Amino acid sequence: MARRSPAIDIEITEGAIRVICSGRVLTLPNETPPADLDEEADFFIRLDDIEHWDAPHAEEPIDVGELQKILEAIEDKLEASGLIVVFD
Repeated sequence: MARRSPAIDIEITEGAIRVICSGRVLTLPNETPPADLDEEADFFIRLDDIEHWDAPHAEEPIDVGELQKILEAIEDKLEASGLIVVFD
Protein backbone atom coordinates (compact mmCIF):
# COMPACT_ATOMS: atom_id res chain seq x y z
CA MET A 1 0.00 0.00 0.00
CA ALA A 2 1.40 3.37 -1.03
CA ARG A 3 1.92 5.93 1.65
CA ARG A 4 0.09 9.23 1.10
CA SER A 5 1.97 12.46 1.27
CA PRO A 6 0.84 14.81 4.02
CA ALA A 7 -1.43 17.60 2.88
CA ILE A 8 0.13 20.95 2.21
CA ASP A 9 -1.96 24.00 3.04
CA ILE A 10 -1.10 27.39 1.56
CA GLU A 11 -2.13 30.71 3.08
CA ILE A 12 -1.66 33.92 1.14
CA THR A 13 -1.08 37.14 3.07
CA GLU A 14 -0.34 40.60 1.76
CA GLY A 15 3.41 40.18 2.10
CA ALA A 16 4.07 36.45 2.33
CA ILE A 17 3.04 32.93 1.49
CA ARG A 18 2.67 30.57 4.43
CA VAL A 19 3.09 26.83 3.87
CA ILE A 20 1.70 24.44 6.50
CA CYS A 21 2.54 20.74 6.40
CA SER A 22 2.48 18.14 9.18
CA GLY A 23 2.43 20.81 11.89
CA ARG A 24 5.41 22.62 10.39
CA VAL A 25 5.27 26.14 8.95
CA LEU A 26 7.33 27.80 6.25
CA THR A 27 6.92 31.54 5.70
CA LEU A 28 8.10 32.85 2.34
CA PRO A 29 8.22 36.65 2.11
CA ASN A 30 7.29 38.32 -1.14
CA GLU A 31 10.61 39.63 -2.42
CA THR A 32 11.14 42.59 -4.73
CA PRO A 33 11.70 41.17 -8.21
CA PRO A 34 14.75 42.26 -10.16
CA ALA A 35 14.19 45.23 -12.48
CA ASP A 36 14.98 43.11 -15.55
CA LEU A 37 12.30 40.48 -14.82
CA ASP A 38 10.49 39.84 -18.10
CA GLU A 39 7.24 38.61 -16.61
CA GLU A 40 4.66 40.10 -14.28
CA ALA A 41 4.51 38.61 -10.80
CA ASP A 42 2.23 39.06 -7.82
CA PHE A 43 4.72 37.10 -5.72
CA PHE A 44 8.47 36.68 -6.29
CA ILE A 45 10.10 33.92 -4.24
CA ARG A 46 13.83 33.21 -4.09
CA LEU A 47 14.42 29.45 -4.08
CA ASP A 48 17.81 29.82 -2.38
CA ASP A 49 15.99 31.08 0.74
CA ILE A 50 13.99 27.85 1.12
CA GLU A 51 16.20 25.64 3.27
CA HIS A 52 14.52 25.01 6.65
CA TRP A 53 11.10 25.16 8.24
CA ASP A 54 10.23 28.02 10.60
CA ALA A 55 10.86 27.68 14.35
CA PRO A 56 10.34 25.49 16.31
CA HIS A 57 11.27 23.16 13.42
CA ALA A 58 14.14 25.31 12.17
CA GLU A 59 16.59 22.43 12.51
CA GLU A 60 14.59 20.34 9.99
CA PRO A 61 15.89 20.85 6.45
CA ILE A 62 13.50 20.87 3.52
CA ASP A 63 14.62 18.16 1.12
CA VAL A 64 14.30 18.32 -2.67
CA GLY A 65 11.17 16.13 -2.73
CA GLU A 66 9.41 18.32 -0.15
CA LEU A 67 10.50 21.45 -1.99
CA GLN A 68 8.99 20.23 -5.25
CA LYS A 69 5.66 19.47 -3.54
CA ILE A 70 5.70 22.87 -1.80
CA LEU A 71 6.32 24.70 -5.08
CA GLU A 72 3.53 22.79 -6.83
CA ALA A 73 1.11 23.55 -3.98
CA ILE A 74 2.02 27.26 -4.09
CA GLU A 75 1.56 27.42 -7.86
CA ASP A 76 -1.80 25.63 -7.67
CA LYS A 77 -3.11 27.89 -4.88
CA LEU A 78 -2.00 31.13 -6.50
CA GLU A 79 -3.27 30.09 -9.93
CA ALA A 80 -6.67 29.26 -8.40
CA SER A 81 -6.64 32.74 -6.83
CA GLY A 82 -5.76 34.45 -10.12
CA LEU A 83 -2.27 35.37 -8.92
CA ILE A 84 1.12 34.81 -10.53
CA VAL A 85 4.17 33.54 -8.67
CA VAL A 86 7.70 33.56 -10.05
CA PHE A 87 10.42 31.43 -8.47
CA ASP A 88 14.05 32.36 -8.98
